[in-house]
Amino acid sequence: MGLRAFFDKIEPSFTKGGKYEKYFPIYEMVESFIYTPKTVTTAAPHARSYVDMKRIMTYVVLATVPAILFGLYNTGLQTNQAIAEYGHSGWRAAIIETLGIGFNANNPVANMLHGLLYFLPIYIVTLVAGGIFEVIFAVVRKHEVNEGFLVSSMLYTLILPASTPLWQVALGIIFGVVIGKEVFGGTGKNFLNPALVGRAFLYFAYPAQMSGESVWTPVDGFTGATALAVSAADGVAALPERGIEWMDAFVGVIQGSMGETSTLAIMIGMVFLLATKIANWRLIVGCLGGMIAFSSLLNWIGSDTNPMFAMPWYWHLVIGGYAFGLVFMVTEPVSASHTNTGRFIYGALIGFMVVMIRVVNPAFPEGMMLAILFGNVFAPLIDHFVVQANIKRRAKRNA
Repeated sequence: MGLRAFFDKIEPSFTKGGKYEKYFPIYEMVESFIYTPKTVTTAAPHARSYVDMKRIMTYVVLATVPAILFGLYNTGLQTNQAIAEYGHSGWRAAIIETLGIGFNANNPVANMLHGLLYFLPIYIVTLVAGGIFEVIFAVVRKHEVNEGFLVSSMLYTLILPASTPLWQVALGIIFGVVIGKEVFGGTGKNFLNPALVGRAFLYFAYPAQMSGESVWTPVDGFTGATALAVSAADGVAALPERGIEWMDAFVGVIQGSMGETSTLAIMIGMVFLLATKIANWRLIVGCLGGMIAFSSLLNWIGSDTNPMFAMPWYWHLVIGGYAFGLVFMVTEPVSASHTNTGRFIYGALIGFMVVMIRVVNPAFPEGMMLAILFGNVFAPLIDHFVVQANIKRRAKRNA
């Protein structure tokens, strides 16, 4: 019996009136993961399209692959470099020693494997913990388990430090799924990005594990400031003195969250999303425009006491989570503005806010996460004013 025939055989047990009717969301989740969803439009006036939610989410996950691969390499690179000075311990080191690969930071295979041993546990815990609550809400509400969680789980994993305790990983994604999405009705009804909600919860609940100089490279005893932290303390001119050139930040061989360091890898994903029209270019242009305009204004104003005023836009682009947030969070269609004019405004607001937080707020040198959540809150209001302006303009034109 083929797999398709097997699903067709057991389906009546899960549909209305079947023995396992209340577990239909679980059956539908597995079946639609393997095969194309059966629900399609067949008659007018509906527009027919081959781009369903499953395909959209699949494309977004594919777009993250370059960032994932480089994240594995860089996590292993930073860890192996630290091990050379501080030594190693733990089950990951035992596995690497058993395989005989070693901890040579000049060996790409050693770096990739070591990075994988940090990425996989976090991703698996994210899938299991968040998936359980996705299924619980789906069963209770009697609706399908949407593919959106596959994207949220991947993005959430990539914006975490490699040293994040696994119990905190589980707690954060549960909070993001339940509070950031399910309490508002599930996929498509959330006004906040679930992955960012989970990350923000961890940052404010457990700041010691989410910030500082000891969390980015998971080696006991190692400390090292991120490029943003160095810039906030001593200015952007201090980065080359600390061994961080602009090209290092662009390529991604610096400290940071697992998938956020390589602007190059992220831009490859951006090109894919734009080519497939999954991401709306207006959101990206608006966010870049807001960031470039406001950072340039602050460069022109200057400051004798705040070195961050001197950071040019091209440094803002490549350090911290700006590039990752720009490509994968700002363009998230549910929580962003839906009108074309509103998308420019929404993106510009986030670009403005991230620079404002990074430069003016001395307690939080990152900024992108909070800027996007701030934009999420104002997206409906932006669309409201855009729609009202259109109504007034048309009414005046036809008067």
